[in-house]
Amino acid sequence: MTVLEETKAKMQAALEHFKQELRNLRSNRANPGMLDNVQVEVYGETMRLKELGNITSPESRQLLVTPFDPQTVSAIAKGIERANLNVQPIAERGIIRINIPPMDESTRKQTAKQAKEKAEGAKIVVREIRRKSNEQIHKLEADGIDTEDTMKKNEKKVQELTDQFCKEIDALFVHKEKEILTV
Repeated sequence: MTVLEETKAKMQAALEHFKQELRNLRSNRANPGMLDNVQVEVYGETMRLKELGNITSPESRQLLVTPFDPQTVSAIAKGIERANLNVQPIAERGIIRINIPPMDESTRKQTAKQAKEKAEGAKIVVREIRRKSNEQIHKLEADGIDTEDTMKKNEKKVQELTDQFCKEIDALFVHKEKEILTV
């Protein structure tokens, strides 16, 4: 794998991680991704909620968890309560309903601030990947494997990748911020 391919793959991984972090942030809409990190103790071990049932959003302010095994309903409800998501699960007839309360203004602003911090963190990761890639490119030139012209071209391509991924991160953040701040 060339330095450029490796750089692009690492930057793509950083972008995917950022997308996952944004999914976990709460907005005014019910988002099944909110429950991705919920751990539930069942069958004598700890499992992730999405391994125990389907999570859907039948309405904009409600999540519905349908366990694969109806006997795990109370354990799942307890797991959701312990996750500290500021939501109250309601267990009924083999399913769990979660009504998402509207966020007040200070909560929306705090969540938007968290999203901004995550975006900045993702851009820092991308820039660090750029720095390491440029070091590899310079080493290849110093070792005589690549010419100076090739080094300059590769540096330029790495910078283009960096700019591209930073723009994508910014666009995702702006979209999420709008979603969070919309009442």
